[in-house]
Amino acid sequence: MAGLGRASATVAAGTMVSRVTGLIRNIVMTAAVGLIGSHAADAFGAANQMPNTVFTVISSGLLAGVIVPQIVKAVKTHDDRGSAFVSKLLTLGMVVLGAATALALVIAPVLVQIYAGQFSTEAQTLTLALAYWCLPQLFFYGLYALVGEVLNARRIFGPYAWSPIVNNLVSIAGFGVFIALYGTYEEASGWTPEMIALMGGTATLGVVVQAGILLLFWRRAGLHVRPDFRWRGIGLRHIGRLAGWTFLMVIVGQVAGAVQAYLVSQASGMNAANASLQQAWLLFMLPFSVIVLSLGTPYYTKLSEHVAEGRTDAVTADLGSLTRTVGIFMVGVLAAMIAAIVPLSRIFTKDAVDAVAFSWVLAAFLVALLPLSFQFGVQRTFYALKDTRTPFLYTAVQAAVVIVTAITASALVNTGALSIAWLAVAIALGQSVANLAQFALALTLLRRKIGVLGLGPAFAAIARFVLAAIPAGAAGWGMFLLFGGTSGWSASDRFLGILGAALIGGTTLVVYAAILAAFRTPELAVAGRALRRFLPGR
Repeated sequence: MAGLGRASATVAAGTMVSRVTGLIRNIVMTAAVGLIGSHAADAFGAANQMPNTVFTVISSGLLAGVIVPQIVKAVKTHDDRGSAFVSKLLTLGMVVLGAATALALVIAPVLVQIYAGQFSTEAQTLTLALAYWCLPQLFFYGLYALVGEVLNARRIFGPYAWSPIVNNLVSIAGFGVFIALYGTYEEASGWTPEMIALMGGTATLGVVVQAGILLLFWRRAGLHVRPDFRWRGIGLRHIGRLAGWTFLMVIVGQVAGAVQAYLVSQASGMNAANASLQQAWLLFMLPFSVIVLSLGTPYYTKLSEHVAEGRTDAVTADLGSLTRTVGIFMVGVLAAMIAAIVPLSRIFTKDAVDAVAFSWVLAAFLVALLPLSFQFGVQRTFYALKDTRTPFLYTAVQAAVVIVTAITASALVNTGALSIAWLAVAIALGQSVANLAQFALALTLLRRKIGVLGLGPAFAAIARFVLAAIPAGAAGWGMFLLFGGTSGWSASDRFLGILGAALIGGTTLVVYAAILAAFRTPELAVAGRALRRFLPGR
């Protein structure tokens, strides 16, 4: 367990720094191209969404669900500790990634129509120009995820968590140069080839460097890897069956995301649209990435080992423990984010009015923060059991709900029943409803597969956390009102928004922890041990 704790600390520290620098990157980017009502921000968001969406799905599904269990098994059973197996997999993966990237570049105009079909003509032209610069990220994101999962399977967690920091630093520098040269440029017209190359090239260069850094740590994995096109004999048929369902998950996720992007694009240039959805989602995912992934990534490797050893009796105990540990952190963070939601939003927007509009989009996503966090352990349990079909089934249901709710929101706008100013909020809320349905179905299907999950005590603990979070959140909101609310200093400036969010969120968390301590909540000790793992020398 000490090794698992150190691994969690390494992942958490790297992820924390990565997300903080990523937050700075997004602040600089919105300073360069704006956010609410910005044609340029929505065009760049749509162009950059294409490779990012694929990477998110692949890294959380195809690679984690298929590659890690296979590598863990190869390390334990092959005489060469999996070197030949990994060589063949990497070669195959790079061939597939190269072909996919080439295809994406060829059909870029079609992709722009899918993701930005309701933009103005000028905005669509800008989106296509930026897409040609951004789509090569597909190959390097895939390479990063593939090599990173190999390192994770060999219990080398640090590089995968820390390398995105360099990506963020490259982007911050590039976007900073854009601001120095051109200032804030929100229009879709007037973009020169140099401006397009600087914005799109900066985004892609960061991903190239991020992937390249992982290769510097390759020797630590103890693998002797070389190009190997002899793919027969590595169980491609078995891997194909596993990957086939996950590939369908990629398609389903892409379709749902494309529908959202297309429908919300009608609000571009006037209200919250594509860029606002993306920025709100990234902010929503910040605590998930820092807390859930740092705790869950080493857990998943351990879980894969338990399954390989036939210790399925440990699965439900691990799942309950992870749920309680994640829960005590995430409930407090959720309360803090709600209390500080306007100052948080002001960090990305040009004034308090836009901050309020953005905060509603973020709030709609926050509805599903807890179930999405708990679903991580459930989904990884399916993957460890080498079951990718079931995750596809409940993801397909989630995607269907996403599509139906997005179409419904658009229809309400078109009939005049809903203001277009609320379209992005309605689509974000539909995403949360879909995530809630997905989590409920995932639990039901896992129970059918392995029997009683024993999560009753974990969910009872979460209910106690929520009861403690309500007054804590109220205390934080009271501080926001004391600061003057939406017309106060914490919503008046980007940097003051950072300060205000820190004070409000910090107060909420302190009150939350104090209430849990006053009622002698046993899980508080578990959270304390988890925190101590992240301290130097632990």
